[in-house]
Amino acid sequence: MTTAIAPFHLAFPVHDLDAARRFYGELMGCAEGRSTEAWIDFNFFGHQLVAHRVPGARGHDDTSPVDGHNVPVPHFGVVLSMADWQALAERLRARGVKFELEPQIRFQGQVGEQATMFFFDPSGNALEFKAFQDMGQLFAK
Repeated sequence: MTTAIAPFHLAFPVHDLDAARRFYGELMGCAEGRSTEAWIDFNFFGHQLVAHRVPGARGHDDTSPVDGHNVPVPHFGVVLSMADWQALAERLRARGVKFELEPQIRFQGQVGEQATMFFFDPSGNALEFKAFQDMGQLFAK
């Protein structure tokens, strides 16, 4: 297995492609790639994220307890540097994004201490963005 990080590909449902374009393109700053009337490719921090129009898409349905909070499941996101995570949190706050779980430090003083925040796209898909002061903690036990 190589140590270089390969871009992942994630296809997910959205109920409105125009809303997805505004959210992922304008708000999140993801460059748009190929698209049709049924889907849009986004460059999601170097990964291929594909929003597929699915009428009636509902997003997440469940939660799971983590460090005293019920986190939305399923969810996806990216692990950023601490500076990039803080800048994203400020940009989202300034744009009035409603957080499901406000930007915070989870597992404080423990193995795996991390910054995290959860919010939803317009179709109800849950996103989590994380950061670590020490990236070596990403998979620490």
